[in-house]
Amino acid sequence: MAEGQEHPLSVYFWIWGLLFIISAFSYAVDYFQFQGMLRWSLILIFMFLKAGLIVAIFMHMVWERMALAMAIIGPPVVLLFLIGLMAIEGDYTESTRLEYFGADAGVYAEPHSLAASEEHH
Repeated sequence: MAEGQEHPLSVYFWIWGLLFIISAFSYAVDYFQFQGMLRWSLILIFMFLKAGLIVAIFMHMVWERMALAMAIIGPPVVLLFLIGLMAIEGDYTESTRLEYFGADAGVYAEPHSLAASEEHH
C-alpha cells in the first residue's frame, strides 16, 4: 500500500474560516459602495487571495514538488501577464485614435461607406 501525506484537519478549518473572512471583505466592498479603481482593485485582490488559498491548500500545491506546482501555476500566470500587455496596448490604441481622429473614432463610429451611401439617397 502506498503511503501518502496526512495533514491535520485544523489546517483545512483555518483556511475555510479565512475564506469566509475574505468573502466578508468582498461583500463589504459592495456594502460600503466603493467606486472606481479602488472597488475593482479590492475585488481583484480578494479574488486572487481566495483562489490562491484554494489552490495552495485544498489542491495540495503547498506540499507538491516545485516542478509540478510550476507546471500547473505557471501557464495561468503567463496568460495573466499577456492579458495585461494586451490591456495596455488596447488603452494606448484607443487613446491615440481619439487624439488623432477625434471623438468620432470611437467604437460606435459610423463607417464611411454607410455615411456616403446615405448622403446619395
